[in-house]
Amino acid sequence: MHSVALLTASYAKDIERFSLLSESIDTWLSGYTRHYVLVNDEDVPLFARFASDRRVIVPASRYLPKWLFAVPPALQFLSNRRVWLSLLSSPVHGWHIQQILKIAGVLNAPEQRVCILDSDNLFFREFDVGLYAGGEKTPLFVTRRAIGADHPVHGVWLRTIDQLLGMKERSFPADDYVGNALVWDKGTARAMTDAIKSATGLSWALALCRKKKFSEYLLYGNFVANSPEHLAAHRVTEDSIAVSHWDDTPLDRPAIEAMMRTASPEQVALCIQSYSSTSIDDIRDVFRLSSRDRRSPSLAPDHMGEAAAFEVPKTRQS
Repeated sequence: MHSVALLTASYAKDIERFSLLSESIDTWLSGYTRHYVLVNDEDVPLFARFASDRRVIVPASRYLPKWLFAVPPALQFLSNRRVWLSLLSSPVHGWHIQQILKIAGVLNAPEQRVCILDSDNLFFREFDVGLYAGGEKTPLFVTRRAIGADHPVHGVWLRTIDQLLGMKERSFPADDYVGNALVWDKGTARAMTDAIKSATGLSWALALCRKKKFSEYLLYGNFVANSPEHLAAHRVTEDSIAVSHWDDTPLDRPAIEAMMRTASPEQVALCIQSYSSTSIDDIRDVFRLSSRDRRSPSLAPDHMGEAAAFEVPKTRQS
């Protein structure tokens, strides 16, 4: 069995959603060593209350390149989005920074496998993530032939990824590797960033900053799918462990409860995208009612472990 970590890239506006995610992890999850939480430097004090022997709050500057500078919020008069200035590329926004941080977090984790959890996820059933993610083969979630050539977002992302990986053949409809609670293998992620450097002649982080229109999940999935060596080391599955709401339509409590009732026995997580504007209070109420009804003291995960002595590495990406 390989060691398994959890990783979340978050920020201040998502702190209530992250609070619920962390509560659900502490309630239902076992089988992992550490939960690494990567946040903007100024947000570290806000997230400090979540730190524990198994949860580490990591400032973004620890993993971002030295040539990337965060504009202080007080100076961002013309933009509602957080902006990073670069000496080597055009400005980069927070969403791209989160994607870069996920890749850097996986590369720098001591664990071999990393389960990536966005802030708008939560768990509602007992789940041993070590058994799921730490086996001989890494699970790779895919939705077959889901992306058409005319898709306004995913189609553009795929064409960017082809350039980043040096791929010349692209057929549509293409497979989609975007999902929730996805698992990456660190060695595979390292090979992926090496492939970006080989194809572009740039460091992987700089190549991403210059391209911008990409998806980290599509990047990893397409790299694996086009590498026989790495594909053989993955267990491809079309079954997600999360039941998800991807629309921008807000859900009320009955709709949230219905989602959880319709989840298959293998689905242990719930994702309601933050852009749906679904009330976080409603999500929390449904989660707590479900946990109270179904959880017994014997299911509580062990919060201690050998990882308690580990210090997060301070490597920066170049």
